[in-house]
Order: sequence, then C-alpha cells, then structure tokens
Amino acid sequence: MEFMYILLIIAGVIGVALFYFIFAYIALWLQALVSGAKVGLINIIFMRFRKVPPKLIVESKIMAVKAGMEIPTDSLESHYLAGGNVSRVIQALIAADKANIELTFNRAAAIDLAGRDVLEAVQMSVNPKVIETPLVAAMAKDGIQLKAISRVTVRANIDRLVGGAGAETILARVGEGIVTTIGSAETHKRVLENPDMISKTVLKKGLDAGTAYEILSIDIADVDVGKNIGAELETDRAEADKKIAQAKAEEKRAMAFATEQEMRARVQEMQAKVVEAEAQVPLAMAEAFRSGNLGIMDYYKMKNVAADTKMRDQISKGETRTGQDDQTT
Repeated sequence: MEFMYILLIIAGVIGVALFYFIFAYIALWLQALVSGAKVGLINIIFMRFRKVPPKLIVESKIMAVKAGMEIPTDSLESHYLAGGNVSRVIQALIAADKANIELTFNRAAAIDLAGRDVLEAVQMSVNPKVIETPLVAAMAKDGIQLKAISRVTVRANIDRLVGGAGAETILARVGEGIVTTIGSAETHKRVLENPDMISKTVLKKGLDAGTAYEILSIDIADVDVGKNIGAELETDRAEADKKIAQAKAEEKRAMAFATEQEMRARVQEMQAKVVEAEAQVPLAMAEAFRSGNLGIMDYYKMKNVAADTKMRDQISKGETRTGQDDQTT
C-alpha cells in the first residue's frame, strides 16, 4: 500500500509538471495566434531545446507584427543565439519606421552585434544629441593662451554605425579644430571678438567624415584668456642666454688667467737664466786672468766704465725725481 501511495504521488507531480509545461507553451501559442503572429506550437516547444527563450521570441514577434513588420521567427532566434538583444532591435525597427527612417532588420541586427545601442542611434537620428568637449587650451601667434569649451550637436548616421568612429573621435577632431583656429590667429583678441571662427573652421574641415555621427552645429560655450606663454618663453630664453654668456665669460677669464700664469712662469725662467749667466761672469773673468786674455788695465777700464754708467744712472734718477717734485709743487 505504501508503495502505491508513493507511485501516485510521483505520478501526480509528473502530471502537474507536464500540465504546467504544456499549458505555458499553449498559452504562448494562443497569445501569438490571437495577435496575428504565426508561430507554431511545435516550434515554440522546440525553442526550449534550442536554448532560446520562447517568451522573448514570441513577444518580439508580436511587437513586430503589431507594428506592421513581418520578421521571420528564425531570424529572431538566430540573432538571439548570436548574442544580440532581440527586444532592442525590434524596438529600434519600430522607432525607425515611425520616424520614416529606412532601417532593415539585417542592418539593425548588425549594428546591435557590433556593440552599439541601435535604439539609441535611432533616437539620436530623430532627436540630435549635444556633446560638450573638455577644456581645450591653445596659444595664438601673439603668445597669449586661450581656453575654449564647445558644445557639439550631432546626429547619428545609421549607414555608418557599423565601422564608423564614435563620439570620442568627434571630440578629438573638434579639439584639433579649436587648436588649429586659435593657433593660426594673429592675435588672441581676434578670436575673442569672433568666436564663431572656431565653428566655421571645424565645420569647413568636415571632421565628421568616417564617423558614426553627423555634426549639425558647433557652439562655443566659453572662451577664457590663459597665461602669456610667449612672454614666459622669451623670459626663459633670455635667462638661458644669460647663463650661456656667463659661462663663456668665465671660460675666457679662466683662459686669461692661465695665459698670465704661463707668462709669469716664462719671465721667471728667463730671470733665472739671466742670474745664472751673471753668475758665470766672475768665473769667466778669473779664467781670462789666468789665461792672460785679460790684463789688469783692461780690468780697471771695465770697472771705470761700470762706475761711470752707474753714476749716470743715479744722476738721471735724481733729475727725474726733481722734475716730479717740481710738478707736484
């Protein structure tokens, strides 16, 4: 008896599970049938075995049918199995259809699989988005720095969403245009007086080429005056030139000092040779006496000449001093 009770309980549980399982799929089939979406009951059941959520596919199919679009169920399943967001793709297709934007399921699926938000792209095509650039600093030709912030109004380009550059590229190119405009201005005052120069330059260059967005307008939100970089550069250059001149002067002074020391050494060397030569004179005279080449009278004559020369030197020095004293008086 206990075994029979256990079998009945097991059979009841299995029956309830089968009933719930079949009722759930039948409910989805009836929902699709009532909504006009052609999804077979067998197909709904087999979706579970293909690891596809039947509820998501059926509801997406119903949304498409109600919007007047006929999308095969296999396409919805394939997109889900590829890792796409089926609901978002259907919502994007409905939004594009209402806005009279040409968008096919395959293109929407490709955009979604590329990692872009296809629904947001459609919404941006209808309602353009405003992107604010970060603070961009540049220097005019007169050396004054300017800092500018701009707001870029962009619209998504559906045809270039696959393979096109994103908003970061737009910001980088607009920043490049700001730097180019400010840098080519003769004075910073010209940019301050005509900030629309930046907008015209950026739009003229067509910076949105190759991107997933189309630039509609560029508005300069703020322009501020920064540092006088030109003056700072000139100051740094003058300081560098000063240090170079000081280094060259120090080098010349060192060379002059070395030359002076060398000359003194040479003079001292010559004086030493003179002293050495004078020291040899008495020896030579003694040798001349011994050899008979110099007589006593010759020696006295030489002494007289030396004394006379010394006296003349003293007399001349005395006259020079007397003249100096007279001038002083």
